[in-house]
Amino acid sequence: AGHLVLLAVLLPLCSRAAPERLRYAIPEEMESGSVVGPLARDLGLSPADLPARQLRLVSAARRQLKYFSVSADTGHLYVSERLDREEMERVCERMQMCLINLEILVESYMKIFKVEIEITDLNDNAPKFHQDKLQFRISETAAVGMRFPLEEAQDEDVGLNALQRYELSGDEHFALDVQTGPDGSKNAELVLTKALDREEAALHELVVTAVDGGNPARTGTARIRVVVLDANDNAPVFSQAVYTVRVREDVPIGSRLLTVNATDADEDTNAEVTYSLRRMPGGASRLFQMNPRTGDVTTTGTLDYEEVSLYELEVHAKDGGDLLARAKVLVNVMDVNDNVPEIIVTSAVTSVFEDSPAGTIIALLKVKDEDSGAGGEVTMSLPDTLPFHLHKTFEDYYSVETSRELDREAVSEYNVTVRATDGGSPALWSSAVLPLRVLDVNDNAPVFAEARYSARLPENNAKGALVLRVRAWD
Repeated sequence: AGHLVLLAVLLPLCSRAAPERLRYAIPEEMESGSVVGPLARDLGLSPADLPARQLRLVSAARRQLKYFSVSADTGHLYVSERLDREEMERVCERMQMCLINLEILVESYMKIFKVEIEITDLNDNAPKFHQDKLQFRISETAAVGMRFPLEEAQDEDVGLNALQRYELSGDEHFALDVQTGPDGSKNAELVLTKALDREEAALHELVVTAVDGGNPARTGTARIRVVVLDANDNAPVFSQAVYTVRVREDVPIGSRLLTVNATDADEDTNAEVTYSLRRMPGGASRLFQMNPRTGDVTTTGTLDYEEVSLYELEVHAKDGGDLLARAKVLVNVMDVNDNVPEIIVTSAVTSVFEDSPAGTIIALLKVKDEDSGAGGEVTMSLPDTLPFHLHKTFEDYYSVETSRELDREAVSEYNVTVRATDGGSPALWSSAVLPLRVLDVNDNAPVFAEARYSARLPENNAKGALVLRVRAWD
């Protein structure tokens, strides 16, 4: 009868081909409580099935869990916290396609489904210059065609909604030249198109406008003030266009990573070079600093390979006449085996009947290690002396199963210790203990102490007189 009931429970879901992976697309700015999609229906579950199925969100990156929830009543997937791609920097990382991966458990038969949610971008941010007022001090002897790099405007949106072009208004002495970098960045330079004459005009006022590709487009502006000077006609020159350094993620705070160097062919104050770090995205401004005199780049915070493995910094070298050059510094963070494998008990039972067949699942586990390479490769193990084994079920999920029938009369309780060990050197490990009680079934007949009993007694005994005693155990 027990087996017939189990078949009746599993039949509704097994009779429909539920997809292994679902995908939804929703716009950013959705408020808490908004419906992402009819998750239960898309998995082939009816509302009547939900209480028995115990549908729930069991796993995702910790920083993503807070954004979504599953209704136990309707089976719908809901937004739990307002979605803003720009505020979800560590989730979307300014990718044009922002995908959030969730894992859904159907508790009743321990099955995991993957759900992908794409957060589409809205044009809700205008391009913005870090400084809305810029000043250049340019010698009147500056050659036509001389270039002056401008700070790149920042737009938190992506794709067509991001920064697309620059426009310049002012006078005939200047024009804009915009170059698109391999990463899609728009680097604008102010180009001198007509010789300056300080005696004719000592000051030039310009306006640069950054325009995105939204409909309607959003813009940001910065005012440029050009002061015409006498005779600083050489800009600093870096010894390299790109500096690259590799550093372990456990490098101590205050460590010097590298030194950049720029020279200026001018003399006196016009040849004095000052260094600075610019354009440091993703919180890099809290991790690095530059000595303005020596060009030393040092750490001011703790690096974490699992969060960011590559930093691209922009270095400026400015001389005494406000001419500047720029170079890139690439900081490659090397992984260190500093994360212990984590065992997550997704689902587990606390008791099992002793006549349960071999292969009975007692727990569903997930293991993860934030490290990369060998340090992120995890091996799961159980003590050889226990009547249990591990079975890999889905990607990084494992089930703990019985390897034979149990015997309550021999062992009535187990503390099953599961161990996860990574491949780092030295290796790191963690463990989880699964308490399990073995329930009794009537699988033992009573046994007499003796196979045969005999007694001698005299005749004429009184009624109720003791003849002999027998003893049996179960």
